[in-house]
Amino acid sequence: MEFKRDPFTISDDTSRLDMDAICEFLSRSYWANKRPRDAIEKSIQYSLNFGVYDGERQIGFARVVTDRAVFAYLCDVFIHEEYRGQALGKWMMQCILAHPDLQGLRRWCLLTQDAHGLYEQFGFTELKDPIRWMEKYDTTK
Repeated sequence: MEFKRDPFTISDDTSRLDMDAICEFLSRSYWANKRPRDAIEKSIQYSLNFGVYDGERQIGFARVVTDRAVFAYLCDVFIHEEYRGQALGKWMMQCILAHPDLQGLRRWCLLTQDAHGLYEQFGFTELKDPIRWMEKYDTTK
């Protein structure tokens, strides 16, 4: 599926992804700067991926880990620094939430350190009942 807003395109076609661009950006991120390339490639293999492109150049990315029926986890969201301030992150969120494979889900979740304002515009809130959530988190990965 593709969404167009000249000169930009958002596509879920995994064959278009520029793995070098994705790995380079994630290596500079606070959440994935220690993630090895093989883990990035494997995570993309098992996710619904969204690339943002200026012509053929990949300038953004997000992936959704989902069963496509009940649950989705939005992660690894970025827009390249050169392209920020053009509402591309908002547009990407609109496209992700409109994707046909992601309709009717009961729960979406995500983690963010600094983009609460963006996600709140799309209905995300703090956990209503955090006492029910649990995690197993490996700080070495």
